[in-house]
Amino acid sequence: MSEVRADRPVRLVVTDDLVRSRWTVAFRLILAIPVLVVYALWTLAAIVAAVVAWLVVLARGRLGARLHDFLASYVGFTVRMNAYLHLAADPWPGLGTVLSYPVVVEIDPPTRQRRWTAALRLFLALPALLLAAASGGGGNFGWRSGWGLSGSGGTGATAAFFGWFACLAQGRMPRGLRDLAVYGIGYSAQTLAYLLLLTDRYPNADPALAGPIALPGHPVRLELRDDLARPRLLVLFRLLLALPHLVWITLWTVAAAPVAVASWLTALVRGSLPQALHRFLAAYVRYSLHLGAFVLMVGGPFPGFVGAAGSYPVDVTMPQPERQGRGTIVSRIVLAVPALALAGAYSGLSFVVALLGWFSALARGRMPQGLQRLGAASLRYQAQTWAYVLLLTGRYPYAAPALEDETSAASVPAASTVGGAPEPEAA
Repeated sequence: MSEVRADRPVRLVVTDDLVRSRWTVAFRLILAIPVLVVYALWTLAAIVAAVVAWLVVLARGRLGARLHDFLASYVGFTVRMNAYLHLAADPWPGLGTVLSYPVVVEIDPPTRQRRWTAALRLFLALPALLLAAASGGGGNFGWRSGWGLSGSGGTGATAAFFGWFACLAQGRMPRGLRDLAVYGIGYSAQTLAYLLLLTDRYPNADPALAGPIALPGHPVRLELRDDLARPRLLVLFRLLLALPHLVWITLWTVAAAPVAVASWLTALVRGSLPQALHRFLAAYVRYSLHLGAFVLMVGGPFPGFVGAAGSYPVDVTMPQPERQGRGTIVSRIVLAVPALALAGAYSGLSFVVALLGWFSALARGRMPQGLQRLGAASLRYQAQTWAYVLLLTGRYPYAAPALEDETSAASVPAASTVGGAPEPEAA
């Protein structure tokens, strides 16, 4: 188990070993029917308890122990149910209190809360609820994510969808998909605990709060050197300022399409990309990331137009041309379908990050760190996906919302923990 930190009132502890039983995976939705029935009934009781909790906190400034324990048990059941449905855990989650499970939530005892934030809790929680929907963690008063490729399902549901096929084939959940699902579940747990007045700590979106979600060795890596300051005028007119870039990226995309076809044919013959074609496509992917970082509020400065390496504080490193198997080259588009679908879900998550970040930066003159890092992780995955599609690398993109590599994350305890941050900030 991971250490308990006082600055994290809501913590998700993960001890999952990634092993999955194929037959329980195949019939998971059927096996989950009793759990969903109990969840629906428990949700009705939790709604009544939440109204009582709201009145109690307004009157006393804190929850009573019994009411807190009831609502905390509901959050714990919701987390186990979501972990089971999203394939983040293998055992059946049970129908009541479970002392041991591969994914559990820990919630601190009741403490004093500010009455004015309690009075406005439902309104204040709206941004977090929006981000929880985009991350696909589910479990907010019966509002659950679907199992589609994108849209309301979010990144967590997309990870579960492709994880289902991977588990049937391998008997294991890919770590990246599991960690992506865990992130959504953890953020949703923070949001639900905040909404139910179990804590007045606002949910934090930073992927680093999920513990050792590390990026394995990958030739396409993101470098985040940007600070959080955002001049309000630059925020207010951001889309207008981006118009020349949007025209330029359209023209560059038109040119990149035939180059990509030529690269595919050349790579089939040679087994690798020529240096000139590789350099052109690498600059295109890098420029796309620079522009995306600016538009999505992840980066602050106005970007350049050529995609030069090191020219923007949110940058991506690209490998040199490498030999790749011709079998993977000829089937690259087919192999990339899951990655492209997940990149689409990440794009939806990035849009929510940009929307919330825009309002926050306009009000405070700075981008919340958690939102910036989540947006950067989304851009990292999208850059890896397009580098794979365009044959810049043969390494498949890594699904987890990771920024740090395994060596920099090695000091984090083995069991992952998702919780609130010391500094309250929007989403």
